[in-house]
Amino acid sequence: MQRSVFDNLNSPTEIPLAEKIRPRTLEEICGHEKLLYPGSPLRSMIEKGTFSSFILWGPPGSGKTTIAKLIEKLVPDRFFSFSAVLSKIADVKKLMQQAQQIHLHHNRSSIVFVDEIHRFNKSQQDAFLPYVESGAVVLIGATTENPSFEVIPALLSRCHLFVLEPLGEEQIVTILQNGLPHLGKRLNIAPESLQILAKKSGGDARRGLNDLELVCRNAEVGDTITPEQISTLLNKRSLFYDKRGEEHFNLISALQKSIRGSDPQAAVYWLARMVEAGEDPLYITRRLVRIASEDVGLADPQAIVQAMAVKEAVHFLGMPEANTALTQLTVYLATAPKSNALETAYLTAQKDAAESSHLKVPRAIRNAPTRLMKDLGYGEGYRYSHNYENHYSYQRYFPEEMKEKTYYRPSRFGFEREIQKRIEWWNRLKAEELKKRSPSQD
Repeated sequence: MQRSVFDNLNSPTEIPLAEKIRPRTLEEICGHEKLLYPGSPLRSMIEKGTFSSFILWGPPGSGKTTIAKLIEKLVPDRFFSFSAVLSKIADVKKLMQQAQQIHLHHNRSSIVFVDEIHRFNKSQQDAFLPYVESGAVVLIGATTENPSFEVIPALLSRCHLFVLEPLGEEQIVTILQNGLPHLGKRLNIAPESLQILAKKSGGDARRGLNDLELVCRNAEVGDTITPEQISTLLNKRSLFYDKRGEEHFNLISALQKSIRGSDPQAAVYWLARMVEAGEDPLYITRRLVRIASEDVGLADPQAIVQAMAVKEAVHFLGMPEANTALTQLTVYLATAPKSNALETAYLTAQKDAAESSHLKVPRAIRNAPTRLMKDLGYGEGYRYSHNYENHYSYQRYFPEEMKEKTYYRPSRFGFEREIQKRIEWWNRLKAEELKKRSPSQD
């Protein structure tokens, strides 16, 4: 059988601090009280040693691998693992076949841990299905990405899902304090320094411990580690952001909802989070152009004009110079009057269009560029608006078999109040003209 990725061929002397203090029991795990409370499904599995397939979903350093190692310690003879980054489909198939033989001959399931399961493509994930269904394999997957998008539905439906939240700052401080005796040198560390390390870790215990180790490696025995030293050493750390993962969509959602909610301060904050993390400025601009029509629309017709102007500015200036142009548009949209009347109109018309696509265009408003089309009556009876008083003459534009409908209903905010007046004026002209016409003319 394949060796576990947790196996060590030798006994290394240089071991990262995060590995040195990794919890060996459930009681040593810091945080996750909601996941590991007495009697919880996951805790019961571990305590009883009876496992069903499950997925551990959580950010880096939240404890997914720690939980897997606890299980390996309980059942070392039937625990096998893969790293989805390093393994190939041939490795998966070989282990699955071996697990099936063990199941047939010894009536025993193999527990297979797949680290970063989201890195396996759909065909690789498919390879697990028959063995999970037969009971030959109990699958334990770990992922930092949303399983709804990254794990195939057939596999996800056969697994429990356990969500690990990022660790809180106080929990990280506790973990850092546990690591201090294992640093190998006596140092003084101010409580404020641990707080800064915890804050910069972003809920990632491994990152916090690695940072602590880095800071202490640069200190001499007896030194005091100050907040200033930590800030100097770690001031170039990257922001927490994944341009391809769920956080990418969470942040753009936060930006749009802040603009829609007319909160320019929060909108600028989320914009800065994305820009400083290296998000593609054109992606942000495309979303802002959409917001200009979806959430502002004709309540302020200048919104789309501003948006397209900023698109040109981003192209022309590039980053970082275009950051103020993006901020200008963000603030403009957040403070503009809001209306979703255009989106509502389109979505309603979209539904009708899908249900009535078989209906023909009325002959009067069909194009008639050829003699044959004219002979067939195309364009016959068309009333050219500019030839009439007020440049208006009522004509039916909907399909003949379909009732006339109202899709666009202006809001009472911003410029749409003026649009409502225009619509009312055209409607009055229509009503007056219909009154004058005989039924046959209608």
